[in-house]
Amino acid sequence: MQFTQIVGSVLGVFLIIGIGAFCRSQKWLSREADFSLAKITANVLMPALFLDRILNDDSLDALSTAWVPPVFGFGLTTCGLLLAWAIARCIGPWMGLKTDAQQRAFAICAGIANYGYIPLPLSQIFYPSAEVELILHNVGVDLALWSVGIAIISGGNSPVHAAEQPSAPPPRGFLRLGWMGKILRALTSAPLIAVAIALSIRTLGWDTLIPSSLMKSIHLLAGASIPMGLLLSGAIIIDFLRAAQWTGAAPVIFLSIGFRQLLMPVIMLSVAGAWAIQTDMKHVLLLQAAMSSAVFPIVLTRLYHGDTATALRVVLSTSLAGLVLIPIWISLGAWWLGV
Repeated sequence: MQFTQIVGSVLGVFLIIGIGAFCRSQKWLSREADFSLAKITANVLMPALFLDRILNDDSLDALSTAWVPPVFGFGLTTCGLLLAWAIARCIGPWMGLKTDAQQRAFAICAGIANYGYIPLPLSQIFYPSAEVELILHNVGVDLALWSVGIAIISGGNSPVHAAEQPSAPPPRGFLRLGWMGKILRALTSAPLIAVAIALSIRTLGWDTLIPSSLMKSIHLLAGASIPMGLLLSGAIIIDFLRAAQWTGAAPVIFLSIGFRQLLMPVIMLSVAGAWAIQTDMKHVLLLQAAMSSAVFPIVLTRLYHGDTATALRVVLSTSLAGLVLIPIWISLGAWWLGV
């Protein structure tokens, strides 16, 4: 791949995010619509994407190895969360992370890479054969977020009341669930159920029995999942950007970019080179190594009385830096891994 091609593709993805932000600024996409559209995306469009890709993937022959991507996803995400927390505890007090809440917010936001709406379209562009492995990898990331991530950000605190959440409110009953209940709820979410159903159908050889009209409908819905997710991400990010406080934020921004987009890519690419055997798995880890911080941990930080200012600084600074660093890391990673 040419570097200019990588830059153009990454900018194309961020342009859709920018269109979402523009729609919010023009009030074409209101905050009141966020929750409904997010529910449709999570419960209809994303499951359709997963069903479409897994059921139509001709390369997914060895279903017995389907456990490998989730293991990589859980292991590397857990490593990132714990390492970010350790750095926040040891170095954080000299970098503006003086309180426990600030350190926990840094850990959950810097510790987990964006694993959905940005790497998925880039996978479709650069490594289409690795898209199913990326979907399976994200199952492990979800498990790490809702176990290790929740343990870090909660710190024994109770989440705030849903009415205090200005956007992306949690699912009904979320606030009444205990720690294990939230993990079970995440594991029984529509996208993960879609993955389980699709793998089961492939294992049993029933994919040839599915009517072509149904598969066509699933395919059409799948095509809307990524654009909708990117538009919503842009709308939510512009809200966060307006609420962010940047006075005295330079040390935290420096630490965030240094950890998420300098240290973690080196670790993840080293793991990919040493232990990832399949080329598609290397592609998945390459894309994940290049990513900025995920956006959803900001919502979790608000729910658990965390330091929202720190969360915003981490996510927004790495997202903006990603415009430059994502193409660079994809190019360097592809050269290092020889893919």
